[in-house]
Amino acid sequence: MDESMETFVPLTFRRRGVQRVATDERSVHDVTLLDGVARAFYWQHLLDTGAMQSGSAIARAEKLHHSVVNELLRLTLLAPDIIEQFMAGKQPRRLTLMWFQRNRLTVDWHAQRQLMATFEEDV
Repeated sequence: MDESMETFVPLTFRRRGVQRVATDERSVHDVTLLDGVARAFYWQHLLDTGAMQSGSAIARAEKLHHSVVNELLRLTLLAPDIIEQFMAGKQPRRLTLMWFQRNRLTVDWHAQRQLMATFEEDV
């Protein structure tokens, strides 16, 4: 018995600088950021289940520099409501995957929310 579900979301892909974004009338999805978050959670799953022993092992398997894997794994520490903002396309425009790769991320969810508010003020 197949219980799979399918969802259709009407999106249009556009370029914003060097990044692709998907847009609808209400929001702008940063596809690059969403891809980074998805990879991070997948890699965290590999670590949690013991399928991979370390971020370095993942990097070797994916043919990436170990720093890329470790930088992206930090995205799994984001507050759930912030990730929901990303999924809804409601993230601040300047908050990109590149920003997360270049800046430290606190594990305190309250501080993360305050950081998001500073990005929103800059708009």
